[in-house]
Amino acid sequence: MKPKARWKSTFRYAAAGIWYSIRTQRNMRVHLSAALLVFAAAAFFRLPPQSWVVLLLAIALVIGLELVNTAIESVVDLVTEEWHPLAKAAKDAAAGAVLIAALFSVLIGIVLFYHPVLSYFGRA
Repeated sequence: MKPKARWKSTFRYAAAGIWYSIRTQRNMRVHLSAALLVFAAAAFFRLPPQSWVVLLLAIALVIGLELVNTAIESVVDLVTEEWHPLAKAAKDAAAGAVLIAALFSVLIGIVLFYHPVLSYFGRA
């Protein structure tokens, strides 16, 4: 049996997993770039703290699911190199979870930014 990891080591392992995903997954880099743009827009439009909380939750959900998607894809690739319908189903379902979260995050962004953007352009 493997010895238990020290509590401090668990953070190092988690950071390594995040860094692996950033290095190897294009979609993770796209999501992080989008998150930076959203943060900049939220600051520019001076969104209230409640809106920031909602944005942070939506972004965390997308990034977290992208990490889970990377984990599932890696495990499937470890188990089999040949095409299998169950491997495809696992990868597709994980990607679908990220897509659903990303789409709802866009809707949340539209709701939160709608009035501030209209006000900025003098249409509200």
